[in-house]
Amino acid sequence: MSFEEYIAEQKAFSEKTFGPGYATHRIIDHIKRELIEIEAKPQDWREWIDIAMLAIDAAWRCGASPRQIVARFWEKLAINQRRLWPDWRTSDPDKAMEHIREVCTSNDDNVRRA
Repeated sequence: MSFEEYIAEQKAFSEKTFGPGYATHRIIDHIKRELIEIEAKPQDWREWIDIAMLAIDAAWRCGASPRQIVARFWEKLAINQRRLWPDWRTSDPDKAMEHIREVCTSNDDNVRRA
């Protein structure tokens, strides 16, 4: 099964089980609960998958098709690969690692240029 097929299956289940519509606040509440579970057991990869599933659920509820969701995953990876990142060995392991915004190796509009 492809990732696109998986998303279509998840969408069908979710819409039948949880109903149609955006459900933004419901999904955000659920993500917050999952984050608490991850803080308690950070090595439980199953909880991380739950967050990914919730993000995918939110994306199709905003109108994205399974194909568009998969394409966006690939697009975002390509953007991140073009960005300049600090050395992870010298970064604070308890803080989010941000790309270096002053330098850009792409034409991505989301990145400020030097």
